[in-house]
Amino acid sequence: MTNKVATLNLGDQQIDLPVVSGTVGPDVLDIRKLYAQSDCFTFDPGFTSTASCESQLTYIDGDQGVLLHRGYSIEELSEKSSFMEVSYLLLNGELPSKQELDDFSYTISRHTMLHEQLSTFYRGFRRDAHPMAIMCGVVGALSAFYHDSTDISDPVQRKIASHRLIAKMPTIAAMAYKYSVGQPFIYPDNKLSYTGNFLRMTFGVPAEEYEVIPAVEQALDRIFILHADHEQNASTSTVRLAGSSGANPFACIAAGIACLWGPAHGGANEAALNMLREIGTPDRIPHYIARAKDKNDPFRLMGFGHRVYKNYDPRATVMQKTVREVLAALKVNDPIFEVAMQLEEMALNDPYFIEKKLFPNVDFYSGIILSAIGFPTTMFTVLFALARTVGWVAQWNEMISDPGQKIGRPRQLYTGPAARPYVSVDKR
Repeated sequence: MTNKVATLNLGDQQIDLPVVSGTVGPDVLDIRKLYAQSDCFTFDPGFTSTASCESQLTYIDGDQGVLLHRGYSIEELSEKSSFMEVSYLLLNGELPSKQELDDFSYTISRHTMLHEQLSTFYRGFRRDAHPMAIMCGVVGALSAFYHDSTDISDPVQRKIASHRLIAKMPTIAAMAYKYSVGQPFIYPDNKLSYTGNFLRMTFGVPAEEYEVIPAVEQALDRIFILHADHEQNASTSTVRLAGSSGANPFACIAAGIACLWGPAHGGANEAALNMLREIGTPDRIPHYIARAKDKNDPFRLMGFGHRVYKNYDPRATVMQKTVREVLAALKVNDPIFEVAMQLEEMALNDPYFIEKKLFPNVDFYSGIILSAIGFPTTMFTVLFALARTVGWVAQWNEMISDPGQKIGRPRQLYTGPAARPYVSVDKR
Protein backbone atom coordinates (compact mmCIF):
# COMPACT_ATOMS: atom_id res chain seq x y z
CA MET A 1 0.00 0.00 0.00
CA THR A 2 1.37 3.42 -1.01
CA ASN A 3 0.14 6.30 1.12
CA LYS A 4 3.26 8.29 1.91
CA VAL A 5 6.00 10.03 -0.06
CA ALA A 6 9.67 10.52 0.81
CA THR A 7 11.60 13.41 -0.70
CA LEU A 8 15.16 12.93 -1.86
CA ASN A 9 17.27 16.09 -2.11
CA LEU A 10 19.86 15.58 -4.84
CA GLY A 11 21.78 18.81 -5.31
CA ASP A 12 19.18 21.40 -6.27
CA GLN A 13 16.75 18.69 -7.41
CA GLN A 14 13.95 17.27 -5.28
CA ILE A 15 12.65 13.81 -6.14
CA ASP A 16 9.54 12.30 -4.60
CA LEU A 17 9.76 8.58 -3.89
CA PRO A 18 6.60 6.59 -3.03
CA VAL A 19 6.72 4.87 0.37
CA VAL A 20 5.20 1.38 0.21
CA SER A 21 3.97 -0.39 3.34
CA GLY A 22 3.70 -4.15 3.71
CA THR A 23 1.46 -6.09 6.12
CA VAL A 24 4.18 -5.91 8.78
CA GLY A 25 7.81 -4.84 8.73
CA PRO A 26 9.69 -1.76 7.58
CA ASP A 27 8.32 0.53 4.89
CA VAL A 28 10.00 0.43 1.48
CA LEU A 29 11.07 3.32 -0.73
CA ASP A 30 9.99 2.65 -4.31
CA ILE A 31 13.02 3.65 -6.38
CA ARG A 32 11.99 2.09 -9.69
CA LYS A 33 11.80 5.49 -11.38
CA LEU A 34 14.82 6.99 -9.61
CA TYR A 35 17.23 6.49 -12.52
CA ALA A 36 14.83 8.06 -15.02
CA GLN A 37 14.28 11.05 -12.74
CA SER A 38 17.82 11.59 -11.48
CA ASP A 39 20.31 9.67 -13.65
CA CYS A 40 21.46 7.96 -10.42
CA PHE A 41 21.51 4.36 -9.20
CA THR A 42 21.41 3.22 -5.58
CA PHE A 43 24.44 1.39 -4.18
CA ASP A 44 23.70 -1.50 -1.81
CA PRO A 45 26.21 -4.38 -1.98
CA GLY A 46 24.69 -7.56 -0.59
CA PHE A 47 21.19 -6.05 -0.73
CA THR A 48 21.34 -5.21 2.97
CA SER A 49 18.73 -2.44 2.62
CA THR A 50 17.01 -3.42 -0.62
CA ALA A 51 13.72 -5.29 -1.07
CA SER A 52 14.25 -7.20 -4.31
CA CYS A 53 10.66 -8.39 -4.62
CA GLU A 54 7.20 -8.48 -3.05
CA SER A 55 6.32 -11.76 -1.33
CA GLN A 56 3.54 -13.26 0.79
CA LEU A 57 5.45 -16.35 1.88
CA THR A 58 7.79 -15.70 4.79
CA TYR A 59 8.39 -12.80 7.17
CA ILE A 60 11.37 -12.31 9.45
CA ASP A 61 11.79 -9.72 12.19
CA GLY A 62 15.44 -10.15 13.07
CA ASP A 63 15.40 -7.69 15.97
CA GLN A 64 12.55 -9.53 17.71
CA GLY A 65 13.55 -13.06 16.66
CA VAL A 66 10.33 -13.67 14.69
CA LEU A 67 9.91 -16.05 11.74
CA LEU A 68 6.48 -16.48 10.14
CA HIS A 69 5.37 -18.71 7.27
CA ARG A 70 2.14 -17.31 5.76
CA GLY A 71 1.53 -15.68 9.15
CA TYR A 72 2.13 -18.77 11.30
CA SER A 73 5.05 -18.72 13.75
CA ILE A 74 7.87 -21.19 13.20
CA GLU A 75 7.56 -22.28 16.85
CA GLU A 76 3.93 -23.35 16.38
CA LEU A 77 4.55 -25.00 13.03
CA SER A 78 7.54 -27.01 14.25
CA GLU A 79 5.67 -28.09 17.38
CA LYS A 80 2.23 -28.87 15.93
CA SER A 81 2.61 -29.36 12.18
CA SER A 82 4.46 -31.66 9.77
CA PHE A 83 6.77 -30.96 6.86
CA MET A 84 4.12 -32.04 4.37
CA GLU A 85 1.60 -29.66 5.93
CA VAL A 86 4.09 -26.78 5.93
CA SER A 87 4.91 -27.58 2.30
CA TYR A 88 1.23 -27.32 1.40
CA LEU A 89 0.98 -24.06 3.35
CA LEU A 90 3.92 -22.48 1.52
CA LEU A 91 2.67 -23.60 -1.89
CA ASN A 92 -1.01 -22.74 -1.42
CA GLY A 93 -1.18 -19.97 1.16
CA GLU A 94 -3.42 -21.70 3.71
CA LEU A 95 -3.21 -24.72 5.98
CA PRO A 96 -4.88 -27.75 4.37
CA SER A 97 -7.96 -29.60 5.54
CA LYS A 98 -7.51 -33.24 6.49
CA GLN A 99 -8.61 -34.33 3.00
CA GLU A 100 -6.41 -31.76 1.27
CA LEU A 101 -3.39 -32.87 3.29
CA ASP A 102 -4.08 -36.55 2.54
CA ASP A 103 -4.44 -35.81 -1.17
CA PHE A 104 -1.25 -33.70 -1.22
CA SER A 105 0.78 -36.33 0.67
CA TYR A 106 -0.54 -39.03 -1.68
CA THR A 107 0.45 -36.99 -4.75
CA ILE A 108 3.96 -36.38 -3.42
CA SER A 109 4.41 -40.06 -2.56
CA ARG A 110 3.52 -41.01 -6.16
CA HIS A 111 6.28 -38.83 -7.60
CA THR A 112 9.17 -40.10 -5.45
CA MET A 113 10.66 -42.55 -7.97
CA LEU A 114 13.31 -41.39 -10.43
CA HIS A 115 13.50 -42.28 -14.10
CA GLU A 116 15.56 -45.48 -14.15
CA GLN A 117 18.10 -43.99 -16.55
CA LEU A 118 18.99 -41.42 -13.89
CA SER A 119 20.40 -44.16 -11.69
CA THR A 120 23.07 -44.73 -14.35
CA PHE A 121 23.75 -40.99 -14.32
CA TYR A 122 25.26 -41.40 -10.85
CA ARG A 123 27.93 -43.75 -12.17
CA GLY A 124 29.45 -40.87 -14.10
CA PHE A 125 30.63 -39.34 -10.80
CA ARG A 126 33.68 -40.41 -8.85
CA ARG A 127 32.92 -42.37 -5.70
CA ASP A 128 34.45 -39.60 -3.60
CA ALA A 129 32.44 -36.84 -5.29
CA HIS A 130 30.84 -34.43 -2.84
CA PRO A 131 27.10 -35.17 -2.57
CA MET A 132 26.30 -31.54 -3.37
CA ALA A 133 28.13 -31.87 -6.68
CA ILE A 134 25.94 -34.87 -7.46
CA MET A 135 22.82 -32.96 -6.39
CA CYS A 136 23.64 -30.06 -8.73
CA GLY A 137 24.17 -32.40 -11.67
CA VAL A 138 21.21 -34.72 -11.14
CA VAL A 139 18.65 -32.02 -10.34
CA GLY A 140 19.73 -30.01 -13.37
CA ALA A 141 19.43 -33.16 -15.49
CA LEU A 142 15.78 -33.69 -14.48
CA SER A 143 14.73 -31.28 -17.23
CA ALA A 144 16.14 -33.77 -19.76
CA PHE A 145 13.75 -36.46 -18.49
CA TYR A 146 10.55 -34.58 -17.64
CA HIS A 147 9.76 -32.47 -20.70
CA ASP A 148 6.06 -32.38 -19.84
CA SER A 149 6.60 -30.00 -16.92
CA THR A 150 9.02 -27.37 -18.22
CA ASP A 151 6.54 -24.92 -19.80
CA ILE A 152 6.54 -22.23 -17.12
CA SER A 153 3.60 -20.37 -18.74
CA ASP A 154 1.30 -23.33 -18.01
CA PRO A 155 0.06 -23.36 -14.36
CA VAL A 156 -0.64 -27.09 -14.55
CA GLN A 157 2.91 -27.88 -15.67
CA ARG A 158 4.30 -25.60 -12.96
CA LYS A 159 2.30 -27.51 -10.37
CA ILE A 160 3.50 -30.88 -11.66
CA ALA A 161 7.11 -29.68 -11.70
CA SER A 162 6.72 -28.39 -8.12
CA HIS A 163 5.39 -31.73 -6.90
CA ARG A 164 8.12 -33.62 -8.74
CA LEU A 165 10.91 -31.55 -7.25
CA ILE A 166 9.61 -31.85 -3.68
CA ALA A 167 8.97 -35.58 -4.09
CA LYS A 168 12.18 -36.57 -5.87
CA MET A 169 14.63 -34.56 -3.79
CA PRO A 170 14.77 -37.14 -0.93
CA THR A 171 15.34 -39.93 -3.46
CA ILE A 172 18.10 -37.98 -5.21
CA ALA A 173 19.74 -37.10 -1.88
CA ALA A 174 19.56 -40.67 -0.54
CA MET A 175 21.02 -42.04 -3.77
CA ALA A 176 23.88 -39.54 -3.56
CA TYR A 177 24.69 -40.88 -0.09
CA LYS A 178 24.35 -44.53 -1.12
CA TYR A 179 26.63 -44.00 -4.10
CA SER A 180 29.31 -42.43 -1.90
CA VAL A 181 29.39 -45.44 0.46
CA GLY A 182 29.13 -48.07 -2.29
CA GLN A 183 25.75 -49.45 -1.22
CA PRO A 184 22.84 -50.30 -3.56
CA PHE A 185 20.10 -47.73 -4.10
CA ILE A 186 16.92 -48.28 -2.10
CA TYR A 187 13.66 -47.57 -3.89
CA PRO A 188 10.96 -45.46 -2.18
CA ASP A 189 8.24 -47.08 -0.08
CA ASN A 190 4.92 -45.26 -0.43
CA LYS A 191 3.63 -46.66 2.87
CA LEU A 192 6.08 -44.48 4.80
CA SER A 193 5.94 -40.77 5.56
CA TYR A 194 7.98 -38.29 3.53
CA THR A 195 10.68 -38.17 6.21
CA GLY A 196 10.48 -41.84 7.17
CA ASN A 197 10.88 -42.80 3.52
CA PHE A 198 14.01 -40.66 3.25
CA LEU A 199 15.54 -42.27 6.35
CA ARG A 200 14.87 -45.74 4.94
CA MET A 201 16.32 -44.88 1.52
CA THR A 202 19.41 -43.42 3.22
CA PHE A 203 20.17 -45.99 5.93
CA GLY A 204 18.25 -49.08 4.85
CA VAL A 205 19.83 -52.05 3.05
CA PRO A 206 18.18 -54.78 0.94
CA ALA A 207 19.37 -57.52 3.30
CA GLU A 208 17.11 -56.55 6.19
CA GLU A 209 14.01 -54.61 7.13
CA TYR A 210 14.62 -51.00 8.14
CA GLU A 211 12.80 -49.79 11.23
CA VAL A 212 12.10 -46.07 11.43
CA ILE A 213 12.66 -44.72 14.94
CA PRO A 214 9.75 -42.32 15.67
CA ALA A 215 11.86 -39.83 17.66
CA VAL A 216 14.42 -39.62 14.86
CA GLU A 217 11.71 -39.32 12.22
CA GLN A 218 10.05 -36.50 14.16
CA ALA A 219 13.35 -34.72 14.76
CA LEU A 220 14.34 -34.83 11.08
CA ASP A 221 10.85 -33.72 10.04
CA ARG A 222 11.23 -30.79 12.42
CA ILE A 223 14.62 -29.92 10.91
CA PHE A 224 12.98 -29.93 7.48
CA ILE A 225 10.29 -27.53 8.74
CA LEU A 226 12.88 -25.19 10.23
CA HIS A 227 14.75 -25.02 6.91
CA ALA A 228 11.75 -24.92 4.56
CA ASP A 229 11.97 -21.22 3.70
CA HIS A 230 13.78 -18.18 5.01
CA GLU A 231 12.74 -15.11 3.05
CA GLN A 232 15.06 -13.71 0.35
CA ASN A 233 18.32 -15.40 1.31
CA ALA A 234 21.19 -15.99 -1.11
CA SER A 235 19.97 -19.28 -2.60
CA THR A 236 16.33 -18.18 -2.82
CA SER A 237 17.40 -14.97 -4.55
CA THR A 238 19.48 -17.13 -6.91
CA VAL A 239 16.44 -19.26 -7.75
CA ARG A 240 14.37 -16.13 -8.40
CA LEU A 241 17.10 -14.53 -10.52
CA ALA A 242 17.53 -17.67 -12.61
CA GLY A 243 13.76 -18.02 -12.91
CA SER A 244 13.34 -14.42 -14.02
CA SER A 245 15.07 -15.33 -17.29
CA GLY A 246 12.43 -17.95 -18.02
CA ALA A 247 14.69 -20.91 -17.20
CA ASN A 248 12.93 -24.21 -16.48
CA PRO A 249 12.22 -25.02 -12.81
CA PHE A 250 14.73 -27.87 -12.59
CA ALA A 251 17.55 -25.57 -13.75
CA CYS A 252 16.44 -22.89 -11.28
CA ILE A 253 16.50 -25.28 -8.32
CA ALA A 254 19.90 -26.62 -9.43
CA ALA A 255 21.13 -23.00 -9.33
CA GLY A 256 19.77 -22.67 -5.79
CA ILE A 257 21.59 -25.85 -4.75
CA ALA A 258 24.85 -24.51 -6.19
CA CYS A 259 24.47 -21.29 -4.19
CA LEU A 260 23.54 -23.18 -1.02
CA TRP A 261 26.75 -25.18 -1.31
CA GLY A 262 28.75 -22.11 -0.27
CA PRO A 263 30.10 -22.38 3.30
CA ALA A 264 28.72 -18.94 4.22
CA HIS A 265 25.20 -20.19 3.47
CA GLY A 266 24.44 -23.90 3.68
CA GLY A 267 27.65 -25.14 5.24
CA ALA A 268 27.35 -23.31 8.55
CA ASN A 269 26.07 -26.28 10.60
CA GLU A 270 29.02 -28.41 9.47
CA ALA A 271 31.38 -25.60 10.50
CA ALA A 272 29.66 -25.32 13.89
CA LEU A 273 29.97 -29.06 14.54
CA ASN A 274 33.63 -29.06 13.54
CA MET A 275 34.23 -26.16 15.94
CA LEU A 276 32.60 -28.06 18.83
CA ARG A 277 34.76 -31.07 18.04
CA GLU A 278 37.85 -28.87 17.99
CA ILE A 279 36.97 -27.50 21.44
CA GLY A 280 36.49 -31.09 22.58
CA THR A 281 35.79 -30.71 26.31
CA PRO A 282 34.00 -28.07 28.43
CA ASP A 283 37.17 -27.07 30.28
CA ARG A 284 38.64 -25.76 26.99
CA ILE A 285 35.71 -23.38 26.33
CA PRO A 286 37.19 -20.30 28.11
CA HIS A 287 40.31 -20.55 25.93
CA TYR A 288 38.24 -20.55 22.73
CA ILE A 289 35.98 -17.74 23.92
CA ALA A 290 39.10 -15.66 24.58
CA ARG A 291 40.31 -16.45 21.08
CA ALA A 292 36.95 -15.41 19.60
CA LYS A 293 37.28 -12.01 21.32
CA ASP A 294 40.81 -11.49 20.05
CA LYS A 295 40.69 -9.39 16.88
CA ASN A 296 44.09 -10.69 15.84
CA ASP A 297 43.02 -14.34 16.11
CA PRO A 298 41.29 -15.77 13.00
CA PHE A 299 39.18 -18.12 15.15
CA ARG A 300 35.44 -17.37 15.18
CA LEU A 301 32.62 -19.03 17.08
CA MET A 302 30.57 -20.79 14.40
CA GLY A 303 26.82 -21.08 14.93
CA PHE A 304 26.59 -17.73 16.69
CA GLY A 305 25.05 -14.63 15.17
CA HIS A 306 23.06 -14.28 11.99
CA ARG A 307 22.89 -11.86 9.08
CA VAL A 308 19.18 -11.23 9.78
CA TYR A 309 18.53 -12.15 13.42
CA LYS A 310 19.78 -9.61 15.95
CA ASN A 311 18.06 -11.55 18.69
CA TYR A 312 17.88 -15.26 19.54
CA ASP A 313 17.15 -17.32 16.42
CA PRO A 314 13.65 -18.78 17.09
CA ARG A 315 14.65 -21.94 15.25
CA ALA A 316 17.53 -22.51 17.68
CA THR A 317 15.08 -22.77 20.60
CA VAL A 318 13.27 -25.61 18.83
CA MET A 319 16.56 -27.31 17.97
CA GLN A 320 17.80 -27.17 21.55
CA LYS A 321 14.78 -29.19 22.69
CA THR A 322 14.97 -31.56 19.74
CA VAL A 323 18.62 -32.45 20.23
CA ARG A 324 17.85 -33.70 23.76
CA GLU A 325 15.05 -35.91 22.43
CA VAL A 326 17.24 -37.46 19.73
CA LEU A 327 20.21 -38.14 21.99
CA ALA A 328 17.87 -39.75 24.53
CA ALA A 329 16.11 -41.90 21.92
CA LEU A 330 19.38 -43.09 20.40
CA LYS A 331 21.04 -43.43 23.81
CA VAL A 332 23.89 -41.27 22.60
CA ASN A 333 26.12 -39.82 25.27
CA ASP A 334 27.79 -37.24 23.07
CA PRO A 335 30.29 -35.00 24.93
CA ILE A 336 29.96 -32.51 22.09
CA PHE A 337 26.44 -31.75 23.34
CA GLU A 338 27.78 -30.85 26.78
CA VAL A 339 30.32 -28.57 25.12
CA ALA A 340 27.50 -26.94 23.16
CA MET A 341 25.34 -26.43 26.28
CA GLN A 342 28.11 -24.87 28.34
CA LEU A 343 29.40 -22.79 25.44
CA GLU A 344 25.89 -21.42 24.90
CA GLU A 345 25.48 -20.58 28.59
CA MET A 346 28.86 -18.87 28.86
CA ALA A 347 28.38 -16.90 25.66
CA LEU A 348 24.86 -15.75 26.56
CA ASN A 349 26.16 -14.36 29.86
CA ASP A 350 29.27 -12.72 28.46
CA PRO A 351 28.98 -8.93 27.95
CA TYR A 352 31.04 -9.15 24.76
CA PHE A 353 28.55 -11.47 23.02
CA ILE A 354 25.53 -9.66 24.46
CA GLU A 355 26.79 -6.30 23.20
CA LYS A 356 27.45 -7.71 19.72
CA LYS A 357 24.16 -9.70 19.79
CA LEU A 358 25.94 -12.94 18.99
CA PHE A 359 23.24 -15.46 19.91
CA PRO A 360 23.16 -19.17 18.96
CA ASN A 361 21.45 -19.85 15.63
CA VAL A 362 19.83 -22.97 14.16
CA ASP A 363 23.16 -24.27 12.82
CA PHE A 364 24.58 -24.45 16.34
CA TYR A 365 22.36 -27.45 17.19
CA SER A 366 21.32 -29.00 13.89
CA GLY A 367 24.79 -30.39 13.19
CA ILE A 368 24.76 -32.31 16.49
CA ILE A 369 21.37 -33.86 15.69
CA LEU A 370 22.31 -34.88 12.16
CA SER A 371 25.59 -36.37 13.34
CA ALA A 372 23.80 -38.36 16.05
CA ILE A 373 21.34 -39.74 13.48
CA GLY A 374 24.26 -40.97 11.40
CA PHE A 375 24.69 -38.44 8.60
CA PRO A 376 28.26 -37.59 7.63
CA THR A 377 29.07 -33.88 7.54
CA THR A 378 29.17 -33.95 3.72
CA MET A 379 25.41 -34.66 3.78
CA PHE A 380 24.46 -31.71 6.01
CA THR A 381 24.09 -29.23 3.16
CA VAL A 382 22.27 -31.86 1.09
CA LEU A 383 19.63 -32.13 3.83
CA PHE A 384 19.38 -28.34 3.87
CA ALA A 385 18.76 -28.39 0.09
CA LEU A 386 16.18 -31.14 0.45
CA ALA A 387 14.17 -29.12 2.97
CA ARG A 388 14.65 -25.75 1.25
CA THR A 389 13.39 -27.09 -2.08
CA VAL A 390 9.77 -26.45 -1.10
CA GLY A 391 10.65 -22.84 -0.26
CA TRP A 392 12.51 -22.39 -3.52
CA VAL A 393 9.62 -23.88 -5.47
CA ALA A 394 7.05 -21.70 -3.68
CA GLN A 395 9.15 -18.58 -4.24
CA TRP A 396 9.65 -19.49 -7.91
CA ASN A 397 5.92 -20.05 -8.40
CA GLU A 398 5.11 -16.74 -6.72
CA MET A 399 7.56 -14.91 -8.98
CA ILE A 400 6.32 -16.53 -12.20
CA SER A 401 2.70 -15.74 -11.24
CA ASP A 402 3.49 -12.05 -10.67
CA PRO A 403 2.28 -10.04 -13.70
CA GLY A 404 4.84 -7.34 -12.92
CA GLN A 405 7.77 -9.76 -12.90
CA LYS A 406 10.81 -8.71 -14.94
CA ILE A 407 14.15 -10.33 -15.66
CA GLY A 408 16.63 -9.56 -12.90
CA ARG A 409 19.30 -7.10 -13.99
CA PRO A 410 21.22 -5.43 -11.13
CA ARG A 411 23.19 -2.28 -11.93
CA GLN A 412 26.71 -1.48 -10.78
CA LEU A 413 29.07 1.26 -9.66
CA TYR A 414 31.76 1.09 -12.33
CA THR A 415 35.27 1.95 -11.10
CA GLY A 416 37.34 0.60 -14.01
CA PRO A 417 39.18 2.62 -16.69
CA ALA A 418 37.26 5.17 -18.75
CA ALA A 419 37.20 4.86 -22.55
CA ARG A 420 40.72 4.68 -23.99
CA PRO A 421 42.22 3.93 -27.40
CA TYR A 422 43.54 0.51 -28.35
CA VAL A 423 47.34 0.30 -28.65
CA SER A 424 48.81 -2.28 -31.00
CA VAL A 425 50.93 -4.97 -29.40
CA ASP A 426 54.22 -3.75 -30.93
CA LYS A 427 53.79 -0.33 -29.28
CA ARG A 428 53.02 -1.44 -25.74
